[in-house]
Amino acid sequence: MSRKRTVYTAEFKTKLVLEVLKEDKTLAEIASANNITAKNLQNWKKIFLENAEVAMEPAKAVKEYKDENAKLQAKIDEYAKTVGQLTVEYNWMQGKLKSLDLSEKKSMIDKSELKTISVAKQCELIGYNRSNLFYIPKVNPVKDAIKNEIVKIFEDIPCYGYLKVHQELLERGHSVCVNTVREYRKQLGLKAVLAVRPPNTSWANKQHPKYSYKLKGVDIVRANQVWSTDITYIKIKGGMVYMAAIIDWYSKAILSWRISNTMDTDLVMGVLNEALSKYGQPEIFNTDQGSQYTSYIHTQTLKDKGIMISMDGKGRATDNICIERFWRSAKVEKIYLNEYFKISTLKSDVADYMEFYNYRRFHETLDYKKPINVYWDSMKINDTNYTKLDENVA
Repeated sequence: MSRKRTVYTAEFKTKLVLEVLKEDKTLAEIASANNITAKNLQNWKKIFLENAEVAMEPAKAVKEYKDENAKLQAKIDEYAKTVGQLTVEYNWMQGKLKSLDLSEKKSMIDKSELKTISVAKQCELIGYNRSNLFYIPKVNPVKDAIKNEIVKIFEDIPCYGYLKVHQELLERGHSVCVNTVREYRKQLGLKAVLAVRPPNTSWANKQHPKYSYKLKGVDIVRANQVWSTDITYIKIKGGMVYMAAIIDWYSKAILSWRISNTMDTDLVMGVLNEALSKYGQPEIFNTDQGSQYTSYIHTQTLKDKGIMISMDGKGRATDNICIERFWRSAKVEKIYLNEYFKISTLKSDVADYMEFYNYRRFHETLDYKKPINVYWDSMKINDTNYTKLDENVA
């Protein structure tokens, strides 16, 4: 996604450079007061000093400009002479080609040169009627339609590999095997667009109580059985922001998310309260041992609702693998493919990705189903089972 670049006026740059030259303030102070980077100030100062001579000796600058212009004009005259010579030679060649018969002209058509000179242009240059080539292209409309659809999918969802592209084609009504999709993508030169950055870490508070890991050996068979959460960082222009999310382990659906410029209990409580209000509550809630999750307000909220608390072992990010895999998908498929200058722009992009991830993205571990569909299908089964259980008890 393209970003609108800030343009500073010459008057603004000059004003700040003069302020820098006064040396009454540090670069950091001037940069912070004017909402720009110190690097910009250094570059502007360098340009200002390098061109100061122009202000003192404008006549010299004008002379250099005229000299450069004269050189350029001389080159233009030289090119004009060359074009004139080529025109004469071209006309001479055309006269000689008229004496050749059709078979000789046809033998001159070189299809290997199509990238630089088309067949039509070659025929025109040698005065040959292209219809005499009897060129009849072989068109496979089904193949072309599938290739066109593959290109559209790539433009819409560039992070998809051939397996997910195959699923998307089937959903769009095309009958094609997975190997054909892989071959067509290879012919088109298409590869999944991904990016990779290092993972995030959390800081623990030794004074907060910790809870054991409750998910070892647990068979996850329904939605709202296990939720987990985590915080990751995202680097934008000017610093770092933090993103928290809650995922349902069974369906892999993201139930809530939030981005903040601070990593505190307000961030984690925001996503927790939103998920609880929209999707009920899980049986087990898993987190890492970060201080935000071991805080009294977070753990007490879970206890008050009768939710079992589970925490990753120290240094064991794989204990919370479900959310870790989601972070990787979100970053390599969307976030790291763009450069962000404002938090609001990042939030808008993440909102778009969340809608795509939950409602449109195929998930391999779900047999290429959509996470939100799996979540609600499971919840319907849960509700039916609970109703039957209540009827049996009654």
